[in-house]
Amino acid sequence: SGAPRGGTNMVALHLARFLGGEVLFGIMAAVTFATILAVVSGLTVAAASALSHDLYANVISRGSVNEKQEAVVFRFSCVLIGIIGIGLGIAFEGQNILFLTGLLYSIAASACFPVLVMSMFWERLTTAGAVIGGSAGLISSVSLIIVGPTVWVQVLGNATPLVPFSQPAIISVPIAFLAMIVVSLYWKKVL
Repeated sequence: SGAPRGGTNMVALHLARFLGGEVLFGIMAAVTFATILAVVSGLTVAAASALSHDLYANVISRGSVNEKQEAVVFRFSCVLIGIIGIGLGIAFEGQNILFLTGLLYSIAASACFPVLVMSMFWERLTTAGAVIGGSAGLISSVSLIIVGPTVWVQVLGNATPLVPFSQPAIISVPIAFLAMIVVSLYWKKVL
């Protein structure tokens, strides 16, 4: 049918086999596997650390937790994040990894970019405005991805998407800016 065996995510490995035979293919496969393991383990540890130390120890327990309790939450978080990652990997198995990476950048642009820009260039930004604006960007971008063609049609199998955009940042970034401005004008505690 013209599509590479293993999907479009395997193009680099097929090119390595074509150009350098089995030796280059083996090297490329080993490097790819090692890179995937390093990235997945690093992201798992970073996310579990954020959940156990930042969220559980400092926010939920307000600093009244010992290291042993934090370590238990860290291990539980690693398992939970692993299960979520496996589930998402199975759900998005047929998707192009570069496109999915673009979706992550869209989420980051919606949640982080407006907060960074407003905190540098608008003196009236409040803490509440920054938190609500970043949250609004995150929630709107993830929601728009879910009801867009990537998840709604290709993963869930519906006929047409509720929103025609595959990249939601064109809508979610202005939502984040608007939320920050509106909330900051009503909460006066400056960031």
